Amino acid sequence: MSRILLVGATGFVGRHVRARAAATGVEIVAASRSPEPGVLGLDLAAGAARVGDALRDIAPDVVVNCAGVTAGSPADLVRGNVVAVANLVTALAAAERPVRLVHLGSAAEYGEVEHGTPVTESTRPRPHSLYGVTKLAGTELVGGAPGAVVLRVFNPVGPGSPGSTLAGRLAGELRRTDGTDEDVHVGPLTASRDLVDVRDVADAVLTAALAPGALPPVLNVGSGRATPLRDLAALLLRVTGSRRRVLEAAATGSERSSGVAWQQADIRAIGHVLGWAPATDLATSLRDLWAETACPG
Repeated sequence: MSRILLVGATGFVGRHVRARAAATGVEIVAASRSPEPGVLGLDLAAGAARVGDALRDIAPDVVVNCAGVTAGSPADLVRGNVVAVANLVTALAAAERPVRLVHLGSAAEYGEVEHGTPVTESTRPRPHSLYGVTKLAGTELVGGAPGAVVLRVFNPVGPGSPGSTLAGRLAGELRRTDGTDEDVHVGPLTASRDLVDVRDVADAVLTAALAPGALPPVLNVGSGRATPLRDLAALLLRVTGSRRRVLEAAATGSERSSGVAWQQADIRAIGHVLGWAPATDLATSLRDLWAETACPG
């Protein structure tokens, strides 16, 4: 059985990878720069030597890197998405035996794309934000590591969605105002995004980690559908039974995605290579997200 070192195990996607692995009997060593009981403290940005020590101690067959920084200063983004990845790649290159690397990239690396045309792995990346620029730099670093694959994850949604995401913020606001007539105010909902259930993402990660043989350098992970964000908001209101209104402000949206009007992943490659396909519809993702907000923690 393969041993997987899961870095970023306490984050949104990492928690679901860990849970999915436990349910299927896959051996996971969980690590994070924010450790908790049962999770090893490991900050990839602390230096290649520290990462190398961890690799020698754990002796994994696969490293899954779910760690990263989504917001903060330019220095924070560079440290978490570039320096950390450089240290990991350096340590893996010096390892005594080959170790597969599965690294989570982001749809933000693609940036603005042609409306109506699904994004393939060969689409030229044109990141629109500093976050996307730093994630693309991480992908470029991973591209030089033998046996590595970058999973470009589009917009994960589902239980545990953080408040930095539209679904997470809306669910939190609706739960906070449950039983009231208070309106919920958000930024513009004019864009369309590829929304994929986080548990399906976790399944894709584990499938890539355990796959025999070499993999392509980049694989998209998405639903293969572009969902208008207004439809996301309306669907969340329906699954919650809320009669409150979601009001759009004229302010700009998230820095990570502002300026990108439409995205939809072409997921044929990952289906062909790994036999993976998304299995969870958006209504289920939002229903499970809502149920989890009733009992946080």
